[in-house]
Amino acid sequence: MAGAKGRIGFVDYNLENFHANVYLGVLRQQLSDRGFAVTGSTGVKAKASRAWAEKNSVPYFASVGELNEVVDYYMVLAPSNPEKHLALCKEVLPFGKATYVDKTFAPNLATARRIFSLADKHGVPVQTTSALRYTGIQEFVRSIAPDEVRHMVTWGGGGSFGEYAIHPVELAISCMGPGVKRLMRRGTNRHVQLLLDFSRNRTAVINVYTNTQTPYAASVTTTAETRHFVVDTGEIFANTAAAALDLFASGQPTIDRRESLAIRRILDVASQKRSLKGFAAL
Repeated sequence: MAGAKGRIGFVDYNLENFHANVYLGVLRQQLSDRGFAVTGSTGVKAKASRAWAEKNSVPYFASVGELNEVVDYYMVLAPSNPEKHLALCKEVLPFGKATYVDKTFAPNLATARRIFSLADKHGVPVQTTSALRYTGIQEFVRSIAPDEVRHMVTWGGGGSFGEYAIHPVELAISCMGPGVKRLMRRGTNRHVQLLLDFSRNRTAVINVYTNTQTPYAASVTTTAETRHFVVDTGEIFANTAAAALDLFASGQPTIDRRESLAIRRILDVASQKRSLKGFAAL
């Protein structure tokens, strides 16, 4: 760690979680040649977070202020607790260091805007994403003309709509852009379907089937064909971490903020009763 050119601090609600484990692993293994290292950590749930840090040989600090002395960049995690992200960002962003914020960025659109405004106030480059932004589907879309994608269908599972719907939504928006005009929701329990109308007469269907054996997948319809893809999840977290390192190295976000806000807006409107009655404007 002493020779790392980029020192990263993990800031979390409770460091004992899947994302903290997987990001630490890929930074130490697949991405070790990038020259970044996790040199410190802190968590709101101090006892559990300190135990995680000791188990994983990561220095632990009682506060963000103490952590700041040994890091150059931040990763705000708490993937299951987006309601904590604003408070964590209020502690982190005033230090002026590039910051990655884990999914889901915020519990609602208003809070998402507050986080971005806070980042702007302190001149901090910030980005956020679901790991489903970094799959072979986006690689295919990048290989064709930007206007070729006319329709998409995405699928995702997970334990709950609130925590996991972002994944198939991110999959669609990262391929089709932020120009969503309206949506309708069908279903309220384990089987939810979102119908999205985009600009330029493009459309998408997002299926969120919680507590089922539903792999992440998508179909992409162009003017010439329809292709179906099942997501290879083996590399998506390494790819997400690599994009965060690109942010740190360049000081420039690699994700269009408008897409992050469109994703949060979709999730907000999908939770409103009006989206069950017909198409609701975004």
